[in-house]
Amino acid sequence: MYRNIVVPIALDHAHTPEEALRVARRLLSEGGKITALHVMEPLPRHVAQYLPAQQHDIHVADLKARMAKALGPDAGVASAVIEGHAGRAIVEFAEDIGADLIVVASHRPGLQDYLLGSTAARVVRHAQACVHVLR
Repeated sequence: MYRNIVVPIALDHAHTPEEALRVARRLLSEGGKITALHVMEPLPRHVAQYLPAQQHDIHVADLKARMAKALGPDAGVASAVIEGHAGRAIVEFAEDIGADLIVVASHRPGLQDYLLGSTAARVVRHAQACVHVLR
């Protein structure tokens, strides 16, 4: 069983986090911790310069509210919103918090992705922690 699990959640996709959280709970050791993570892509500088200075903070607050809504009243799951490229940021976040498992969902890929979605594939290839992929 695992003591520190990261569950990446893509708030901009249609799937909901229930299945990934269910799997994470089943794999969690007693006294362990689950962290739901959303990675927001950084805005290109040429776009960001035209936005109000507080726009970034407003966007992060909105994502945190959406994350809370997606997780529901479950107090047993921590949440985090970070900025970066999804595949790389998930791996770095998991290493930073000492995660021993990442439960990541993968879409039904096309031939270009071979067997996994691109984010899930990058996490599988580069994570130091174990990775459980859901389809």
